[in-house]
Amino acid sequence: MDLDSISSVSSLQALAKLLSDAPGDDDDDEQGPRCSVSAMTPGCIGPAKKETCGTSEVKSENKKTIWNTEEVPEGSEFDDIWDPREQPEYEILFKQQVGTEDVFFGMSRKDPSTACCEDMVIKIKLPETKVSDITLDIQDKVLDLRTPQKKLLLHLPCPVDSKNGKARFLSEEEILEVTLRMTREFDFINFA
Repeated sequence: MDLDSISSVSSLQALAKLLSDAPGDDDDDEQGPRCSVSAMTPGCIGPAKKETCGTSEVKSENKKTIWNTEEVPEGSEFDDIWDPREQPEYEILFKQQVGTEDVFFGMSRKDPSTACCEDMVIKIKLPETKVSDITLDIQDKVLDLRTPQKKLLLHLPCPVDSKNGKARFLSEEEILEVTLRMTREFDFINFA
């Protein structure tokens, strides 16, 4: 490439037209620049897009709703940032059922990882709490625990079977132990 072709007048005029702030005075407004140099974004690349004015329609049965129920994340109805109660200490453990064929012979495909666990155990420390004061609500992905002094809204790491769970309060240790069966894809293959 030679130096004369780079600095030709037509090349410089094309560059000036490309970098100008206002749309070109020429007849090809469609191909002119749409953004100023200081506000250049990736959206400025390419031909001008037709501007659509108007609002997007909400597709729902009730026209008064502003969002669909599918758009609201599960568990958000429990969020309460103004609640002064403190969050109790808790830990999440994973549990698997093994037999002698697993432990001694290694005949199944189970290993010590959490991928081979069937149950999730949540231990929540509740000092100075009676069993009658505890309110526990379990959804597929959310655990909601409330006592007069403590409040815990826990988004679970795996979906669980909310209908079949066990909870027991160990009064000597002041710990609530909740055992939930996890529901994951392909568990019927892994744990058949």
